[in-house]
Amino acid sequence: MLHNYTIITSSKRHFVTSAKALAGLFILSLLLISSSVTAQGNLLITPRRVVFEGNKSSQEINLANTGQDSATYSVSFVQYRMTPEGSFEQIEEPDPGQMFADKIIRYFPRQVTLAPGEAQMVRMQLRRSGNMAEGEYRSHMYFRAVPKEGALGLDEPLEDTTAIGIRLTPIFGITIPVIVRAGDTEATVSLDNMQLDAVNDSTTMLSLTLTRSGNKSVYGDLTVDYEPPRGASMQVGLVRGIAVYTPNDMRRFQLELKKQEGVNYNEGKLLVRYADAEEGKEKLLAKKELMLK
Repeated sequence: MLHNYTIITSSKRHFVTSAKALAGLFILSLLLISSSVTAQGNLLITPRRVVFEGNKSSQEINLANTGQDSATYSVSFVQYRMTPEGSFEQIEEPDPGQMFADKIIRYFPRQVTLAPGEAQMVRMQLRRSGNMAEGEYRSHMYFRAVPKEGALGLDEPLEDTTAIGIRLTPIFGITIPVIVRAGDTEATVSLDNMQLDAVNDSTTMLSLTLTRSGNKSVYGDLTVDYEPPRGASMQVGLVRGIAVYTPNDMRRFQLELKKQEGVNYNEGKLLVRYADAEEGKEKLLAKKELMLK
């Protein structure tokens, strides 16, 4: 996920007893991981986030294999908290004010095998109950690549029995948020602590804080327009899909602004807008101006 989905990699290690020095193995391991992850990272998922709201009780996720080899993926749920910087940390218990969605959602299948170019649906069914607490529930659906295992006895034997052998099997995975909203949910957001910093002659960064309140998360696109003292305004920044998930009340964010003809970040002003991006809506959530000096 840039901000909507998360890519996860891990690896299984298989060691062979040996007595040779370990010099160079670390670099080799990095090369093996990098090339294998690229080969297994051919899963296309749509949509990249799922929201159950109102009377909606079923959803479908489309998985497509864009690679050249068959691939198998297991499907499960994991739980995350969002940090104030927008990264994710896996957790087992909800933070205060956080509710997980996995217990109220059924999904099928739990594992899919896709040939090259093949697609398949994962179907989800929401099980609402009359005693659900009002607010937002969130879990992340995890699509984890199942490594291919060779037949027993087919491993290539080591020519040098005194050498150290290592085989790394990277495990590729993607998560997407699944959100359930119960009862009356609402949220407001403001843009605070805006600051412009010139890193060097060619790089200008805009820093800001998205401050959220209410009992649901916000998800939107951030656009930055430069308005000169004279002349037409022009877009100098755009980032899609920025979320602030419950129970977080703020998220710090930074983006690099374009350096183009007619833009002077020492005069004029910046107009920053944060607009709802859920289901193609065009609803303005917050806006703020920053005068430049």
